Amino acid sequence: MDFKHVTVLLKETVEGLNINPNGVYVDGTLGGGGHSEYLLERLDNGILVGIDQDKDALEAAGKRLKRFGKKFMPYHSNFSNIKNVIKDIGLFKIDGMMIDLGVSSYQLDEAERGFSYMNDGLLDMRMNRSNPLSAEDIVNDYSEEKLAEIIFKYGEEKFSRRIARNICEAREEKRIRTTAELVDIIKESIPARNRREGPHPAKRTFQAIRIEVNNELGIIEQTIQDATSVLNKGGRLSIITFHSLEDRIVKNAYKELAKGCICPPEMPICTCNNEPKLKIITRKPIIPSAEEIEFNPRARSAKLRIAEKL
Repeated sequence: MDFKHVTVLLKETVEGLNINPNGVYVDGTLGGGGHSEYLLERLDNGILVGIDQDKDALEAAGKRLKRFGKKFMPYHSNFSNIKNVIKDIGLFKIDGMMIDLGVSSYQLDEAERGFSYMNDGLLDMRMNRSNPLSAEDIVNDYSEEKLAEIIFKYGEEKFSRRIARNICEAREEKRIRTTAELVDIIKESIPARNRREGPHPAKRTFQAIRIEVNNELGIIEQTIQDATSVLNKGGRLSIITFHSLEDRIVKNAYKELAKGCICPPEMPICTCNNEPKLKIITRKPIIPSAEEIEFNPRARSAKLRIAEKL
């Protein structure tokens, strides 16, 4: 299957970085290379480092972006390693970084990756397939209490306890190995009237397990801090989120880094000497237009937030 991904908020994300044609930029989630291609077309003597933990994505994007020669530097890693990546390449500072926290269409649609509740495949969900923890491990080895916790916390699923209980009962008979088996258990756990309304009944649980497999939320805040530390003055961060949990983390991380004095209110004089590190460019997140959502329905929940290094 070809690596296909419809790029979300393309112009808004790249142009939000306020491109310097001779600057150094990082695409922390290279994916199909859509954002990177649009950015590279705006560089003269600049460089773009494309990071992805999925080797399939790196290979596909490498072919797509080959025409840019030495301007494009692919790197197999997770965006959370931004400081080490920059150091390893021999760079010290960058002029901008973009991160698209969504799962690519390729990953969702390819059954063998195990992300999809619509296609039957082995329970995997690893963005980096060399990582030891898979969705199968979580579904079969986590305690009922732990399963219920992550399904509720990361999926915001109100039937989390019932789903966790039914998973544990099913795995006593045999190990749960496929997405179809898990979907059937989830469907049986949710009342019929609730299954008829809203999104697919397995959507929230699959989201929760995917987040746990890839530690998606745990790395966002630290990545924003690390990226800020390697940005040049005036450099920008563009981050696209796809659900409220991610968006809240990005919003709050920007807000913390934009703070000045953090002394208690009762202190008559500032003693912390804390200075703001970021300026928030998007007071409200940028969302896709109606036209983009019509063309790409998966873009409907996307939100873009941009901040600038002071």
